[in-house]
Formats: sequence, C-alpha cells, structure tokens
Amino acid sequence: MRATPNPPAAGPANPDGPPQRLLVAEDLEDARTTLQQLLHLSLGLEVDTAEDGAKALQMLQERPYSILVTDLRMPKLSGLKLMEAILEKKLPVTVIVTTGHGGVEDAVEAMRMGAYDFLTKPADPQHLVLMVKRALGERALHDEVAALRQQLQGRHSFQNVLSKSPRMMEVFDLISQVADTTSTVLIVGETGTGKEQVARAIHQASAEQRPGPFMPVNCGSLNENLLESELFGHEKGSYTGAVGQRKGRFELAGGGTLFLDEIGDVPVSMQVKLLRVLQERKIERVGGNEQIEIDVRVIAATHQPLESLIRDGKFREDLFYRLNVVRIDIPPLRERPEDVPVLAAHFCQKFGRPGHAPTISPEAMEVLLRCQWPGNVRQLENAIEVACLTAKDGVIRPANLPKDVGRRVDVRHPFQVDLTRSLPDQLTELTAAFEERYIRKALRKTRGHVGKCAKLSGLSRRSITDKIAHYKIDKAAFKKDEEG
Repeated sequence: MRATPNPPAAGPANPDGPPQRLLVAEDLEDARTTLQQLLHLSLGLEVDTAEDGAKALQMLQERPYSILVTDLRMPKLSGLKLMEAILEKKLPVTVIVTTGHGGVEDAVEAMRMGAYDFLTKPADPQHLVLMVKRALGERALHDEVAALRQQLQGRHSFQNVLSKSPRMMEVFDLISQVADTTSTVLIVGETGTGKEQVARAIHQASAEQRPGPFMPVNCGSLNENLLESELFGHEKGSYTGAVGQRKGRFELAGGGTLFLDEIGDVPVSMQVKLLRVLQERKIERVGGNEQIEIDVRVIAATHQPLESLIRDGKFREDLFYRLNVVRIDIPPLRERPEDVPVLAAHFCQKFGRPGHAPTISPEAMEVLLRCQWPGNVRQLENAIEVACLTAKDGVIRPANLPKDVGRRVDVRHPFQVDLTRSLPDQLTELTAAFEERYIRKALRKTRGHVGKCAKLSGLSRRSITDKIAHYKIDKAAFKKDEEG
C-alpha cells in the first residue's frame, strides 16, 4: 500500500545518491495508514507499509529503504526479532521503533541493538517528523560513503582513498594513467594530506603489471648511514654490528614499488647515490662491490617545496628532474571542504563500535566545516577517533571534538613574499586565492544558491557561475549544509 497525495515541492533531497524511501511496519491498520500519510505529506518521500515483521523483512530484502519505522509488538515477527534479522543480514537501514507505554524495556533493548531512537505511542507527529528528518540526513551520509567506496574501488582499486572533490578526482584520473607505466612519481602535499595513501593507490592500481611488494621508507627519520644501509643493504662486516649480509629496500621491493617519503630530507651526499641508482637501475650494497640490477618503481613524496631547496643548495636539481617525471599535487583539506562530511562519516565507521558507528550532529558538522584543518586529513581522523570515544549516546556533538578543531588561527601574513618572482605574478596568485575563499564563504552562507551569492558579492550571476567553474567548486556540498 502506498500513499497517493501529490508530494510537496521541498523535502530532504539526496541528489547525489539513490532516492530515499521509508517503510512503516505496524499491525494496526489505522495507525499504519496515519503514519504513512503523515510522513509522505511532511517529507515528500515514498512511504511503503507492512502489516507484520515478516512482511517488513521481506520488503527490506527486496528493495533498499533509508528508514524503517517499526512497532515492537507485531504478529509473525516482533520488532526485536526483525532487528536481529536486519543485523544478521547487514541490511543498510536506519531503524526507529514505536512502542506502547508498557514496552519501554523492549525499546531500550532495541536501542542497545542499534535502533536510532524510539517513541512511545501515541507518537507526537511533529516529534516523529523531526526525528525522521535527522535520521534521513545521517542515513544519506552513510549511504554516500558506501557508494563512494564502491565507486572508487571499481574504478581504481584505491585503498583508503576517499573523496568527492573534483580536484581529487583529477588525482585519481592521473593515478589510473600512471598505473600502466613504470614512470617515477613525485607526490607533493602538506603533512597529513595522505601522500602515502596515494602512493599505495598507485601501487594497487599497478598490481597486475607489478605484483611485487610496496616498501615505504621515511627518509626523514634516518641518518645518512642508516638510510644508505636501509636502501641498499650491506655485506657482512661492512661496519661494526653488521654480522651478516642484509638486502636493502631496493632489492626487497623487486617487481613492486619503493616509496621514499620526505625525500626533501635526504642529505646531499646521499642524493648523489640515489641519482646514480635512478640513472643506472643498479645498486651496490654497503661494503660490497657487486652491481645488482633492480626492477622497482620509485615513488617519492615531500611536503617541502623542492624548488626552494634547489635554490638554497639543499637539493640537487638533476635528482629533482629524475624524480619529477610524473607529479601529483594533493590539495590540502581546507581547499576541498566537500570532503569533510564524507571523510568524517568514514572515520565514524572506522572507529565506532561494529554495527553502532556514531552519527555526527548538525552542530558538530558545522564545527568540522569551519575548521581550517592545518593537519589535514590526519587531523580530521584523529579528531573523529577522539569524538567516537567520548560520544556516549552514539551522537557526536561539538563538545566531543578536540578543542583545537574549529578554532580559527589568526594569520596576519598568509601570503609569503618571494623576491625571486615578480610582483605582478604574486599579486595574481594572491587575488585568485582570496577570490576563491570569498566565493566559497559566500556559497556556504547562501547554501549554494548562485543568485543569492551573486547579490551578496556584487557580481552578476554569470560571473559567479564562471568563477565556480574556474575554481572547480562543488555547489552541492554547500546545499547539503541546509537542514530539512
């Protein structure tokens, strides 16, 4: 049975995902019809009904539903047994339970099993609609994360790389192009942006052509002698403590990928040896004289501007060009705010209890979106891990977030003066950076409404549209901030 009145124009839309549907499981026909019509007319969504728990379970397995509103006392299959089946079959639906005054204990048990919330009968209509609205917003976020995971794995076999940012999609496309080659790759990005995750994604995308292992080395954590031994290996007796022969990472990564993290920290004398290896594709173990051929793809990463290190004499220009065959620039998280909700929901799933991942309240999400994230994705991950530990009732609120999240740092001179470059060039970059920040802030204030953004900024609608396209800004990310 399905409601027939025409739905209202506005509802909790989910434009980037599948249409949201509701299912009402209630054995009393009058109550079932009343709930169906109330939710349909209030939310503008499809609302199906089931007269008992067995019928509800059958419908949940036949088609996807976002929300299930179920009575606990039903024939054939009770609400609690229905929830047990939902958990066992891992059906992706958010459950709200209703119960009579004498069934509060069962409702509490349902909450322990993962129910979103419960209402005692007769349910207050306004309260029920608001509860379903909140649940729909959080359900849409969970569904989006799952869909993105599946989409990314299908396209590129990425591991732990999740994004809906247009700029990151360009990175993913570049990874897919690099996968079939043996080209050396240089990944550049601020600390915490996920450079190693991108390197692993390249390795996984190349698995058929290069089935060897992925070998990471943090060049900044080792002194020159240890780094040389770690990369090239050593022969027995080559130095004090070398009690036997040891293969280095170049050999161990044969047929696979060697990831040189923080390549900008490598001493200049060691850079000469790396350059020779990249040119000749051969190594010598420390203390040995045998030339050993290597078959390995090298991926280097740095958070430092290597061009500046070259000018300061701290990095060899010839090594830079050997590494910079394919360059991947990872944008910081503050430049892709549309990724914050998706990543936050993903980390909730990662750090939450199995089957009981916490949800993020609208107020907490607003704090997350305001944060500039100087520590990037790593800082967001740590923040959500802390919040998951302290969110006792399964909802992350602003109080659960670390105190440094959302705090705006007052930087008086964010644009560094570089006297080696002309003033007009730097003014152009400064103007573009400020313009993009202004438009993003205006879109956030106007909930992604182009006309209102144009009026606020004093520009024409056409100009705003052109600039949104130029800076590759996703308007939908700002529209999702709106409740209801």
